Amino acid sequence: MAKVAFLGLGVMGYPMAGHLAAKGHEVTVYNRTAAKAEKWAAEHGGAAAATPREAAQGAEIVFSCVGNDDDLRAVCLGEDGAFAGMDAGAAFVDHTTVSALVTRELYGAAKEAGIGFVDAPISGGQAGAENGVLSVMCGGDEGVFDRVAPVIDAYARICRRLGESGAGQITKMCNQIAIAGLVQGLSEALHFAEKSGMDGRKVVEVISQGAAGSWQMSNRYETMLDDHFEHGFAVDWMRKDLGICLEEANENGASLPVTALVDQFYKEVQKLGGGRWDTSSLIKRLRAFDG
Repeated sequence: MAKVAFLGLGVMGYPMAGHLAAKGHEVTVYNRTAAKAEKWAAEHGGAAAATPREAAQGAEIVFSCVGNDDDLRAVCLGEDGAFAGMDAGAAFVDHTTVSALVTRELYGAAKEAGIGFVDAPISGGQAGAENGVLSVMCGGDEGVFDRVAPVIDAYARICRRLGESGAGQITKMCNQIAIAGLVQGLSEALHFAEKSGMDGRKVVEVISQGAAGSWQMSNRYETMLDDHFEHGFAVDWMRKDLGICLEEANENGASLPVTALVDQFYKEVQKLGGGRWDTSSLIKRLRAFDG
């Protein structure tokens, strides 16, 4: 069992930290809204700290799951940042989806301080976090990864090292690129079925068993048909992630025409007031044309 800290108790981090406590690890949490950290500590028997530095003191591994590049820098760096409180030889594991640029920047800063740094973005959504079955894609030094992987297993279905620092974030970008095209294709298929007078549920029952089947189809078709999107992974966050993908593509020369197009479709969903709708709300945009 390890002494760990967890920074960021959003819809993903809250249950992830809970799984660590349930596995017997000694967990100290930090959240920007202190009341949420105190609530978590009361529920799970851990401790709440006032700053990332306080949370990180004495921890063998510090985990983070925050919002974006700037949020990650804020919890890592500065007088009250986690790096200032960590002992040499400790490891920092970042589960936030951020740019490969900030990952490599913080990897360098951690290395100078004698701290290991693993970028470990996640996929599986809120349900995956709550059920402890996330996919964790990692980049960083192999020795550091080998130390942290058994602890990450508390909430992972699969946890793999893909390469050096930044490789985890690049893999997460591949994940989001694939999802963007899938959701748009599913939205068009269901919309097409509706316009043709077909029963969408019966259509999906058949096509989901063949080559068209996907996680998105199995887990989102019913709420899409019901026009219900107050759940899941928000459009605002998907646009943040796709922006990271497109920015990296500008650096490495990759061509992402479908990703760029779907990103603009999500922009239209935001204009419809759907910034907090699930990403499957792309079908809402198609239905808007009917009006």
